Amino acid sequence: MDAPKTLLDAVAYFSDFDRCKDFMVSLRWSGGVRCPTCGCARVTWLANQHRWKCAEKHPQRQFSLKTGTVFEDSPLPLSKWLPTLWLIVNAKNGISSYEIHRAIGVTQKTAWFMGHRIRAALHAGSFEKMTWEVEVDETFIGGKARNMHNAQKKRRIAAAGSMMADKTIVLGMLKRGGEVRTMVMPDRKKKTLQREIKKHVAAGSALYSDDLASYEGLDAAYAHGVVNHAVQYVDENVHTNTMECFWALLKRALGGTYVSVEPYHLFR
Repeated sequence: MDAPKTLLDAVAYFSDFDRCKDFMVSLRWSGGVRCPTCGCARVTWLANQHRWKCAEKHPQRQFSLKTGTVFEDSPLPLSKWLPTLWLIVNAKNGISSYEIHRAIGVTQKTAWFMGHRIRAALHAGSFEKMTWEVEVDETFIGGKARNMHNAQKKRRIAAAGSMMADKTIVLGMLKRGGEVRTMVMPDRKKKTLQREIKKHVAAGSALYSDDLASYEGLDAAYAHGVVNHAVQYVDENVHTNTMECFWALLKRALGGTYVSVEPYHLFR
């Protein structure tokens, strides 16, 4: 059967597990299936369990089609996830969670969750979480105090309490040798930042950050290395310098090319 052209075709196509498997393998492992933990290509397919097993000895030797993707921590089968993906990418004017709920046969709350996960993956360009060595840092985007008139500085401080409180917070995660993912954040609280980190970075990865208190407790899920910038910027392999370089490039682009970007457009 060819790739589905209609929703009816998509539901029928992805109702077969072997087709879901072929589709996911073609997206993730076009050069051959590899272990998402160690990258080894010597893997064995366990047909009864619908999982692979890596030949190398390490924790989490077994993995499935969903391991390391935005589908991983959901009990929903791929036979529901993939038709929903088809719906979202083929909806020219967008699609609401209520429409997904009616078309796929899940609750509206579940449809809302699925839609957000898929859109986040499309925005990032990948269904996979970041792995290996990941740097995480946050920055403030906004006008520089030294470029403002004294009257404007006083007005902003009076309204917001400080110059920093008037700026937009952006969280960034950088996979060394790979991609960068950034998102606008409402605050720098522990719950807010760690929720996004766990959404985008696979458990067990090496995670490097500064000593902001909001990052405390991440060592339960990651090999978390911390560098105290009041003492040093590099501690052997532990640093956030690559992420800092990205912030420098971003701020040069905002200040030099785009001149000014409103907070509600900053995510673009």
